[in-house]
Amino acid sequence: MVEINQFGKEGDFSVFNEISKLGHEQVVYCHDEPTGLKAIIAIHNTVLGPALGGTRMWNYASDQEALIDVLRLSRGMTFKAAISGLNLGGGKAVIIGDAQKMKTEAFLRRFGRFVESLGGRYITAEDVNMKTRDMEYMAMESRYVTGLPQTLGGGGDPSPVTAYGTYLGMKASAKKVYGDDSLEGKKIAVQGVGQVGSYLVEHLRKENAEVFITDIFEDKLKEVAKKFGAKVVGQDDIFDLDMDIYAPCALGATVNDNTIERLKCKIIAGAANNQLADENVHGKKLIEKGIVYAPDFLINAGGLINVYAEFLGNYSSERAYQQAEKIYDTCLDILNKSEKESMPTQQAAMALAQKRIDDMGKVKLSF
Repeated sequence: MVEINQFGKEGDFSVFNEISKLGHEQVVYCHDEPTGLKAIIAIHNTVLGPALGGTRMWNYASDQEALIDVLRLSRGMTFKAAISGLNLGGGKAVIIGDAQKMKTEAFLRRFGRFVESLGGRYITAEDVNMKTRDMEYMAMESRYVTGLPQTLGGGGDPSPVTAYGTYLGMKASAKKVYGDDSLEGKKIAVQGVGQVGSYLVEHLRKENAEVFITDIFEDKLKEVAKKFGAKVVGQDDIFDLDMDIYAPCALGATVNDNTIERLKCKIIAGAANNQLADENVHGKKLIEKGIVYAPDFLINAGGLINVYAEFLGNYSSERAYQQAEKIYDTCLDILNKSEKESMPTQQAAMALAQKRIDDMGKVKLSF
């Protein structure tokens, strides 16, 4: 999931130290013995508005691993909202456990009550191992749930918009590297073909890219390979492919000391969050190796844009896609800024996002 030693060694771990390092406003631990619910909600920054971010469910190896993941993810949501021009803060929630075995109506509704107890400071949505139906159960107990089906006035599954924004970020990166944003004939490796990854593969195959895929779920691999004509490769083999673009679309930290040495691509552009295992180290290493990195929190913002459109009321799919189309130009601006100022693209994007937060912080208080 994430490398714990980035934040501190086990045995020398302080919850408050971790919260302080990333500048969070509030972290809430949720426990309900009757349903077996164990969850953590992290609110990073609410200067621009209430913290909106999805809930993911994962069978974490430890509570410490879950905390580090939710802290990193919620911080990323702050920058994602800011750089996308949304009036939202950054938040995230993780539920600890096996989603295949533990999710029930009571389990999800109990979590909805915890969301409601925060009075709107945190608004939830779908993430890993969560579906639209799960959001419906949470919404039975809380007003602060997005990602509801269109039949209930919501925006439905945000994955298609996430994939579309990622696709546009990839095209902007190709424009920067090759002088042309066409992906036709490009060899693209997509790591993770869940909901977002499979929609991304569809976009790429429509443009006649040569697509390689891998995933931990064999049935999903076979389905996507058959449907779109993608080529299946091993989970570890994907890093050694002779490819043009690497697209991480599963969990984070796949761009690290080991994989950077092996990657032969010119571009990294995917939908996963926190792709750099250490953003202070690996962004620089990518520059040294001549690999252009499209900042993850910028190009995967389509899902957030979609649920924000729902949050505003009178949801319009057209409005969401129009907002997501801005990702192309913003990504190109960031890549040019990175080159001009000789700084990693992740830092360039974060600086732009932080400037908006700082500017708005002068005229309003936290939510």
